[in-house]
Amino acid sequence: MAPPRTWLLLGDKVGDNAQVAAVAERLGWAYETRRLVPKGRFALGKPRFSASLAHLDPGRSDLLTPPWPDLVLTIGRRPSMAALWLKARSPRTRLVLVGRPKRWPERFDLIVASPQFRVPAAPNVVRLRLPMMRADPARIAAEADLWRDEMAALPRPLTAVMVGGATRPYRFDAAFADRLIEALARLRAKDGGTLFLSTSRRTPEPVARRLAERLPEGARLFLWGRDARNPYLPLLGLADRFVVTADSVSMQMEAAALGRPLAIVRLPVRPLSGTRLLNATAKRLYHARGPIRRLIDPAFAGGYFGYVRDLAALHEELIADGRAAWLGDPFPAPGPPLPDEAAAVAARVRALVGREDPWEDHREDHCEDREPTP
Repeated sequence: MAPPRTWLLLGDKVGDNAQVAAVAERLGWAYETRRLVPKGRFALGKPRFSASLAHLDPGRSDLLTPPWPDLVLTIGRRPSMAALWLKARSPRTRLVLVGRPKRWPERFDLIVASPQFRVPAAPNVVRLRLPMMRADPARIAAEADLWRDEMAALPRPLTAVMVGGATRPYRFDAAFADRLIEALARLRAKDGGTLFLSTSRRTPEPVARRLAERLPEGARLFLWGRDARNPYLPLLGLADRFVVTADSVSMQMEAAALGRPLAIVRLPVRPLSGTRLLNATAKRLYHARGPIRRLIDPAFAGGYFGYVRDLAALHEELIADGRAAWLGDPFPAPGPPLPDEAAAVAARVRALVGREDPWEDHREDHCEDREPTP
């Protein structure tokens, strides 16, 4: 029997795309990739969620034309809108969404939700203990070889400091940068070694500038968009331990996956706003039980309340699992690499399309189809 024709609908977020690819690689059959590029105003701005291609740049996106696939794997707001557009034209196509649906969860055949996404339990929801973001080991090794001699000369321990950027609900400004620098200076005074800071494309300019101005003694700094040689992958390969700001799921997971000590940097929270109050209400409703659950589920499904992203749930899971600590607390001990939850998700996808390895045979794996304990 021929394998199902499979498409990956991907956007421009490397960490997101890696999660979808991880599942696809474990399916055991060939797949095709369709890369989707949003129009300029939607690169950062959010299009209204609908089953549509209107938000995509047709000149830069891959074509979505028949013959339609049997299976689509996707992630994120913009690609999942395209997936729903496709489903409207090909009802037999099975849709697998990694992450949270913005609305209409019943239109997806499978939703794969990690702990930061407050998606209620349902027959089509699979919950993960942790996100599936991993850096490619072969790329890490190749890049590490290029930097090995240079980093070997640095005093140990070598602490990689990964700096992200502003995202809800956190504030990421020069005042935060000052507090981070002070915490890093205390860390170096206590443990010695070398701090190697790396900013990202989301790091605000005032933060990058303050880091450059007040760099702790003996530290190294890579500034995204200014310095040609990016040390991110080499640091994954060669650093003794990691410090990562709380906003970046991908950087936390790529560091945690290595089994080396990880500290998470707490971020200040923005003042109360209408959006935060709405999200806080949605978070409380997520835990509702009994008759009220049946009343509010249509509000979630219709998009009146978003399925909120609660990054604190991810931090709590990493710390409870002994994979991370807050910066300022003792680093956790090194541990084993993270389990491969993508393999269990792939088993569920195979069952969805009628292939071997039914889901019931994989209960020993680490992904679950139940709602997590609050």
